[in-house]
Amino acid sequence: MNRPNNTPHKHDAADEELLTERYVSTQQVAEALGVSVTTIKRWVDQGILPAQRTVGGHRKLPLGEILRLVRQGVLPQPNLSVLLGNSIESTCSDTEQLARQVRQAGMRLDGPLLRTLLRGAYSQGVSMAQLADEVIVPLMHAVGHGWANGTLDVMQEHRITQEVAAVLYELRELLRPPSDRHRPCAVGGAPEHDHYLLPTLLAQLTLFDCGWNAVNLGPHTPVSAFQAAVVELSPRLVWLSATHLVDADAFLREFNQQARDWQKRGIVIAVGGQALTPEIRSRLVYTSYGDGFQQLAALVQSLEPHPGIPRRGRPPQDRWEHS
Repeated sequence: MNRPNNTPHKHDAADEELLTERYVSTQQVAEALGVSVTTIKRWVDQGILPAQRTVGGHRKLPLGEILRLVRQGVLPQPNLSVLLGNSIESTCSDTEQLARQVRQAGMRLDGPLLRTLLRGAYSQGVSMAQLADEVIVPLMHAVGHGWANGTLDVMQEHRITQEVAAVLYELRELLRPPSDRHRPCAVGGAPEHDHYLLPTLLAQLTLFDCGWNAVNLGPHTPVSAFQAAVVELSPRLVWLSATHLVDADAFLREFNQQARDWQKRGIVIAVGGQALTPEIRSRLVYTSYGDGFQQLAALVQSLEPHPGIPRRGRPPQDRWEHS
């Protein structure tokens, strides 16, 4: 596998257009996975792959869902460059080396290289939860340490955060699952007066990567907004990402009052974040605590496993068809 150098990788216009598309055709997916179009259509009919119909009646499949199932080992992976563009293939998927490269790119405010590294690693099989825990969180810890010891100022910290957020928002559009009332739903955010953007955004992307519909209420979210979302969306799970608590006692009183009701309704409450010290957790109503996004992924995958794994290979009568 080739390793990226320290200069941003340039995409040609065709690759860039392909990467920004959320949906791909059955023909493209069949070529990428090394099966026939008929096989892809059968997997759609079996509910293994989601699809939408165009006005002309052709199936369009969400690119993020295809990538997710390939990474989980549900689908074969002969040649994803058909879907992602050859320029992505040169990105490193070793997370230790990737973390070093991302840290260097982040500290240099090299947004194009950050984009290439993070999107490329994701396309090559690194899960969103692993990217968060082993690459993005270490970068932000380094940024925070730099701010604390005076090697970075607030302006630099904010600019690096915004560069990372820009890439994550791009990934969010790629990963966002199609609207489907049968998909499990989750809602979450950060508590009021907690203005940290990235942790709750990473939780949403982790849930998208696991096939869930996830509504991120964002930073600085009052408990009343959590409750309104629960009433409107009837989620299976509520997540709380708490990096900073201004008044822990007030937050606990208000949150616990609603959380007890959520649990009675069968809603799972997943919490995490550095503000949730052992003492605060001992007073907090929740179902599951995790100190990393891979734990969140494991939790939701245990709640809603994928409906099935397709049979490998082509059926005897398969013909190559065009949709």
